[in-house]
Amino acid sequence: MTSRITAAAASALVAAGALAVPAQAATPEEQRLYTRALAATCAQCHGPDGRAVEGEAMIRLAGRDPNYLLTQLLAFRSGQRPATVMHQITKGYSPEQLEAISQYFANVK
Repeated sequence: MTSRITAAAASALVAAGALAVPAQAATPEEQRLYTRALAATCAQCHGPDGRAVEGEAMIRLAGRDPNYLLTQLLAFRSGQRPATVMHQITKGYSPEQLEAISQYFANVK
């Protein structure tokens, strides 16, 4: 019985280690599509490709400085910047994903 538990524990550790190893590097096209998919979640409020409707409450994300965008996203995530829903939304992303989103919108003209 103990050997089965030990074997099961060893198998679980090996499986967990396999998950920690990064996957094969994505091609540039796969990375572009992944980043665009992340950024697409912003469209509901900030408009397609971050081009919010002029005069509306939501800000335009397209073409903004990536450092500014990342700083704001991280402030929402940490609770430093008050928000209605952005603090909840940003917690669903890793800091690396938020950086990718910031870069995506900075490159949209």
